[in-house]
Amino acid sequence: MARTMWDSSVGKKTVMAVSGLIMLLYLVVHMFGNLKIFFGAGDFNHYAHWLRTIGEPVMHYEWTLWVIRVVLVVAVVAHAVSAYQLSRRDLRARPSKYVHSKPRASYATRTMRWGGIILALFIVWHILDLTTGTVHPGGFQEGRPYQNVVDTFSTWYGNVIYIVAMLAVGLHVRHGFWSAAQTLGVGSRTRDRALKSVADVLALVLTAGFIAVPVGVMTGVVS
Repeated sequence: MARTMWDSSVGKKTVMAVSGLIMLLYLVVHMFGNLKIFFGAGDFNHYAHWLRTIGEPVMHYEWTLWVIRVVLVVAVVAHAVSAYQLSRRDLRARPSKYVHSKPRASYATRTMRWGGIILALFIVWHILDLTTGTVHPGGFQEGRPYQNVVDTFSTWYGNVIYIVAMLAVGLHVRHGFWSAAQTLGVGSRTRDRALKSVADVLALVLTAGFIAVPVGVMTGVVS
């Protein structure tokens, strides 16, 4: 049954919807966590340490964090694979070009594919920058995330990469939330307007919340 569900377009869209909502929940929590940087190095570093001690003493150090990471990796891979396979299936179903010279889909819809690629590349860079420190500028300091964030956003390219990625997040969330609601059967004629409004608000809040951090560093509010 699971294989039959996965092989169907409906099944792949359902996987995309559920995995997308998991990542959306993480983004909301992650954004609020990031905003703690405006309360100073002590609060931000303490928050980062707390993430590694969630569930103690039942869970050992970083166990809960690793569970979250595994769930996110599974969600990202499932989302990307189902999106790619649906895209290939759509291309096979329409081998000839559309009659209309200009696509009628919204801007967000038309940028979902390249936006997904941007986000995939950003995730890799973000991990190498602030988790492993491999590409981190100024010398990565283990256990001092506040200083690491300031170092990253003290460079022009760190700001450009992050802001472009967060704009892509906004577009992705705006279209993806409404699309997930339709796939999961939540949407209807009476609810569509409300769902689109929620999607717009979520996209705006997430984009502004994430971009506030590099802007804070650039303006000297966070230093």
